[in-house]
Amino acid sequence: MAAAVLVAAVLHSLLPPELRVQSSHVLPWVSVAFLIILVFADPGRIDRVRTWTRVVTDLLIALITVANAYAAVMLVAGILDNASFETPRELLAAGGSVWITNAIAFALWFWDLDRGGAAERARGTKRTPAFIFPEMQHTDHVEPGWYPKFIDYLAFSFATATAFSPTDVSAVKPWAKAMVVTESLLSLVLATLVIARAINILT
Repeated sequence: MAAAVLVAAVLHSLLPPELRVQSSHVLPWVSVAFLIILVFADPGRIDRVRTWTRVVTDLLIALITVANAYAAVMLVAGILDNASFETPRELLAAGGSVWITNAIAFALWFWDLDRGGAAERARGTKRTPAFIFPEMQHTDHVEPGWYPKFIDYLAFSFATATAFSPTDVSAVKPWAKAMVVTESLLSLVLATLVIARAINILT
């Protein structure tokens, strides 16, 4: 999870200035500060249920989400106005960064919201899941007490963003289905516009 947050922050800082929330590299430093707080508060497998750590986690994910949403809006606006990016390489690099960060942001939300969060799942919560993973149905292939970790949500998020359709993981709660639809739609729009604009620049 920490590595994914840092990747998202670095990708945002590498975007062209017109796509960043700010011209400086504030986001990576803020993300690192939040991560340090979370690591010291709950080192290891994240199994300490504390309200304030959930608040810090939510603020961190919201920061990444808002920053990337701003970048996506500015990217789409630039494409529609034919005002940005002189080469396909620059456009594809920016579009790819926004797309990857979008997948990471959704993975973080899935990981944070499912069954009360990572700490609740690690402690064996009895809450009903929002996502059904194959390992839950094929328990003979995993260790006893298996529960989804961040990498499982990350893989699901990237599959959703790539396939624009359901994967081997099933979203069973309404809010989870709505988020999956939203991610698929955003990924489709980004991919379509970026690729179309890149082809237009080439021709």
